[in-house]
Amino acid sequence: MTERAATTDRTPARPARRRGIMAWVDVRGRRLGGWAFILNRVTGLGVLFYLYLHLVILSQLAVGPSAWDSLLKNWFLNPVFLVMDVVLLAGLLIHGLNGIRLTLVGFGLVVDRQRAMLLALGTIGAIMLVIGVLMFISHGG
Repeated sequence: MTERAATTDRTPARPARRRGIMAWVDVRGRRLGGWAFILNRVTGLGVLFYLYLHLVILSQLAVGPSAWDSLLKNWFLNPVFLVMDVVLLAGLLIHGLNGIRLTLVGFGLVVDRQRAMLLALGTIGAIMLVIGVLMFISHGG
């Protein structure tokens, strides 16, 4: 047996990294920035889904006022739909604030302060989410 073969037998095998879509959610070796990257992608897809859903909902305006009033009464004032509004607000805040962080890092302004920037913007986002939820509750949706 050669020395090289003996060395590779003693070292534990590394699991192969995933490729494609599964690489988005591969948790091995992720640091805080990696988690922020995954969260940015997921919230970006959520916002894209919402935009298409928003266009479908707005198409009800072309049907007429009665269709819009019925949609408003039966869907938009439903508590489940209001919870979805809170989830949308959270996704928009996460995606937007992390986008600000990524833009600043891309311009080379806060490269050595990414973790602090992420935590600060996360705190600001949490405060804004609480304010948004309180406004949803106080205005009834």
